[in-house]
Amino acid sequence: MAVVKADAYGHGLAAVVRALSGMVPCFGVANPREALVVANHAPGDIFLLGPVLPHERSVLASPRFVAAISTLEEASALQAAGFPVRAHLCVDTGMGRMGCLPAQAAELLKAISGMPNIRLEGFCSHFPSADEDAEFTNRQISEVRELLETLPDMGAVHLSNSAGILGFIPAQPFVTMVRPGLMLYGLCPTGAHQEDLVAVLSLRSRVTLVRTLPAGHGVSYGGTFVTSRPTKVATVGIGYADGYPRQLSNRGAQVLLRGRRCPVLGRVTMDQIMIDVSELPERPQPGDVVTLLGRDGAERILATEVAAWAGTISWEILTGLTARVERVCIGS
Repeated sequence: MAVVKADAYGHGLAAVVRALSGMVPCFGVANPREALVVANHAPGDIFLLGPVLPHERSVLASPRFVAAISTLEEASALQAAGFPVRAHLCVDTGMGRMGCLPAQAAELLKAISGMPNIRLEGFCSHFPSADEDAEFTNRQISEVRELLETLPDMGAVHLSNSAGILGFIPAQPFVTMVRPGLMLYGLCPTGAHQEDLVAVLSLRSRVTLVRTLPAGHGVSYGGTFVTSRPTKVATVGIGYADGYPRQLSNRGAQVLLRGRRCPVLGRVTMDQIMIDVSELPERPQPGDVVTLLGRDGAERILATEVAAWAGTISWEILTGLTARVERVCIGS
């Protein structure tokens, strides 16, 4: 299941789905609005990873859409909708977000078996800590294995996000599907396997202006950075309105220009950032490409590095890219 929720992790939902068309049997989305976009661009099943609101349930009449059922109330409402609904039983083994408790699974399954409109085709759960807590994750796997032994054949069985795929697949011989999210886009949630992956997305802008500022001159709002020497400063046309986080202000963030790292100076503004280009051998020119995520020559900046500077996670960096950033899909 290719997880393409949140605009395909900020990459552009329609373009990513078209690129994966015919390569995967199933796509994972957060809500019916995303499901409808996927349906317009690729064949295959579309799994709703989140609960479907009452006013949205009519979309489940599509034979391509698959719902996750957590409660008897959900199941009863879907049965009452008056059309066949494909579904997987969702069990909460520790995430605390959705799903019935393991002790409730058999009873809920029995109730659903008496609902002719619900076609139960699978079983799912989720790992909240596969990138942090191996002991807890192994307990989840054991709990699911023991539970499945008491249930009839559930069809598709899926638990693993990216961290679960990279660290725990040998312990899950009973699964039939996995749900790569972050690693689908070439980033490793733990860092241990990053060199086995290739980041899909590069984020680039351009130099708009180059000036030399004297020593003692403030840069950006609040004067939180002041030059200590004459400094060549390039203005770059990107800011927090594009999803380059304001939290990067004065945190040691860097960008790439002509294959070299250049520090970000002062606060990130809505539409622009300023960078120190004093160490470049030649003065940059307006129109020069600046890489904020991706590779330039021998240097590379990953979303994980930007996230560390910003004090957040790489998922937020990618999904925070706004609609103002043009998505250009290269290759297939």
